[in-house]
Amino acid sequence: MKKTTRASRIVLGSAASLLCVGIGAGAGWFWWLNVIAAPGTQTAPVIIQVPEGSAAESVGQQLKSAGLIRSMAAWKLWTRLAIAKDPAGSFKTGTYELSPQASLPELAQSIWAGQVKETSFTIPEGWSMQEMGAYFEQQGWFSAADFLKATQQIPSDRFPWLPKDAPFLEGYLFPDTYQVPLEMRSPDAVITTMLRRFEQQALPLYQQRQKTDLSLRDWVTLSSIVEKEAVVPQERGLISGVFWNRLRIGMTLGSDPTVEYGLGVKQTPDQPLTLTQVRTPSAYNTYMNAGLPPTPIASPGLASLKAVLNPEQTDYLYFVARYDGTHVFSKTLADHERAQIIIRDQQDLKRSDSDQT
Repeated sequence: MKKTTRASRIVLGSAASLLCVGIGAGAGWFWWLNVIAAPGTQTAPVIIQVPEGSAAESVGQQLKSAGLIRSMAAWKLWTRLAIAKDPAGSFKTGTYELSPQASLPELAQSIWAGQVKETSFTIPEGWSMQEMGAYFEQQGWFSAADFLKATQQIPSDRFPWLPKDAPFLEGYLFPDTYQVPLEMRSPDAVITTMLRRFEQQALPLYQQRQKTDLSLRDWVTLSSIVEKEAVVPQERGLISGVFWNRLRIGMTLGSDPTVEYGLGVKQTPDQPLTLTQVRTPSAYNTYMNAGLPPTPIASPGLASLKAVLNPEQTDYLYFVARYDGTHVFSKTLADHERAQIIIRDQQDLKRSDSDQT
């Protein structure tokens, strides 16, 4: 066995001592960050807003003022360690919902990683901008007037595919459910998010089309009419086919939803469009004007967008709605008028039976 000299023992002892000191210091820092720097006993979540460009110290001061941390020295230590590990990283702007029971490292990591508090909104297929504005106002996000004003600004610089002469963004605000940070509850932020979703979900369908030379605006416009007319999903292709057949022979589309949009009204089973309304001139009156209206009348979903690109091939030129959401499709005007009479008589009979009971 090799003999250890006194000098060697001194060196080994010193190294061991330094290792123990290092381990002890590391354990001490860990204990300080997680115990001494931990907050008190409050339990309710705390909302913290981190403005853009906030320095690390100001973020720490916010947390300390809110009672989430107790030691700014510990906060500065965590920040130095984080920057050393990730020099390009930073505390992210946004709104955070933080637990008072979280340790300082957990709180700091949440803000460093940008785990912002989110909220959601849902826009159904077939909604118009007016309906969206009313929805956001009801949710308390912003006024309907502010939303509609923002929809008149066409951000062609960020979305160059938007029609250059579009007067507003009707049709391009994609219907979906969205998860967004709290600070994005503004008209511009919401509109940007919805346009980006259209760009991701709908635009590729148009770019990959094979059988139609419709412009983007005409595609979305016809799809919006199909969306408003179709109640039963399996009828979308049939309804699209009817409109395509009419367009090919120069026949007016004769769509009630376009008249409603132009007049700013909404018919119901008890209050259908009157003959006077149908005969009221409007750029959106597709009983009086051949071709498509000047803009979409709502936001179509993917199913309607696909149906316009892939219509069912039939000889149908007419359809009339039953009162259960389905339609009767006809090839001739005589058959169409006969179907209208039958449906009207059936509805009158139901009302009569209801009155007697």
